[in-house]
Amino acid sequence: MRAPTFTPSWSWAALPALLLLWSAAASRFPAYILPQPWEVAQEGWRWLDSGKLGQQLLASLLEELGGFGAAVAAALLLGTAAGVSAKFRDFITPLNSLFMAIPPIAWAPLTMIVFGLGYLSIVAVIFIAAVFPMALTIQEGVQAIRGGDVRAARILGAGPLQLLLHVYFPASLPALTAALRVGFSQAWRALVAAEMIGASRGIGWMVSMGGQVGNASQVLLGIVLIGGIAWLAESLLFRRMERHYQSWRKS
Repeated sequence: MRAPTFTPSWSWAALPALLLLWSAAASRFPAYILPQPWEVAQEGWRWLDSGKLGQQLLASLLEELGGFGAAVAAALLLGTAAGVSAKFRDFITPLNSLFMAIPPIAWAPLTMIVFGLGYLSIVAVIFIAAVFPMALTIQEGVQAIRGGDVRAARILGAGPLQLLLHVYFPASLPALTAALRVGFSQAWRALVAAEMIGASRGIGWMVSMGGQVGNASQVLLGIVLIGGIAWLAESLLFRRMERHYQSWRKS
């Protein structure tokens, strides 16, 4: 029996390398311009100890959940309908191209006029940022479903609802997980940008306020949190889901 081999993953070396480069660069600048990693960690501990860090994280996560959740529901309907119906696909394709070409943050002033500063305006920006890329990915997944599977189900007596639940939905799961991955990334970026413009709390607000008062440690703390949360979601959730359903589809 051949002994199992261990192949080290170099991906885990990226973070220490980044910290070393950061520390080396920070040694050439005053702390008020580019603080050391340990100084940013101290700033994080102060925010955590005061309870303010948890408040900012909770605010951002609730906004992300609201906007991203609504975008997922809408993208499922739009993407599935566009994948199944050629007429609806022709109708929605120009809208997809139009909205995807506009930077989501460009909608922030309008959403603030309509909804005021706060939760609803940020959720609206997140929704606009995420819904169309996800709908397009889901549409492409539905279009890729083999026509023979659909015809076979119809011959066996499957109605529209049964086709949706037992043919289109299972076969489009890989595209759905890819859509969630893309949509979350777009939504998270839009969230941070919108908070920097029109919010009184959240991680984006932390970055914006740190810049206004000249607190580089607070700015970098917010940046680290933004990247860290996105990395955790990508590594621990979306990438695993995508690999699982890609292998499931092949089988």
